[in-house]
Amino acid sequence: MRIISGIHKGRRISAPKKLPVRPTTDMAKEGLFNILRNWYDFEAVKVLDLFAGTGNISLEFASRGAPNVTAVDAHSGCVQFISTTAKALDLPIMAIKSDVFKYLGKTQSKADIIFADPPYDLDQGKFLSLPQLVFDNELLTEDGILIVEHADKTSLGDGLNFSNQRKYGGSIFSFFEDKKSRS
Repeated sequence: MRIISGIHKGRRISAPKKLPVRPTTDMAKEGLFNILRNWYDFEAVKVLDLFAGTGNISLEFASRGAPNVTAVDAHSGCVQFISTTAKALDLPIMAIKSDVFKYLGKTQSKADIIFADPPYDLDQGKFLSLPQLVFDNELLTEDGILIVEHADKTSLGDGLNFSNQRKYGGSIFSFFEDKKSRS
């Protein structure tokens, strides 16, 4: 994987092969960040990265200047890799080992951008519970957005506060927000 932009632009990062991850492709990540840079000043956002895996998305946000990035994953190897990489690159990422659903039920912290990349084979009901938990617990700031990455076979259009979706290769990003859609 590589960091596409920011202070570590072009830097390649090799995660241990034993981690149970499926990092977001560079093409999909570039498409997503092209959208987000039109909506947000990355240097002023608080980001929550759920099912963080290798920290691919967290590293991209931090490289682009996000001052506060929290990465949550249940796998201790992933959390250790994110912590070690963030420290080596001097990036403001806090890695937390926790079940994402439990974390969303207990955290009081709000974020401007919440990104979730659960395993593609996660049960449809669990996928739909992500926006439910985020909005029920008021975890987004006023202009905040939840982005859930998923495969074609998963449909999230009926989810609470669904706004729109974008497809990049085999990945789909579904956007959820309180305000009207930001086409």
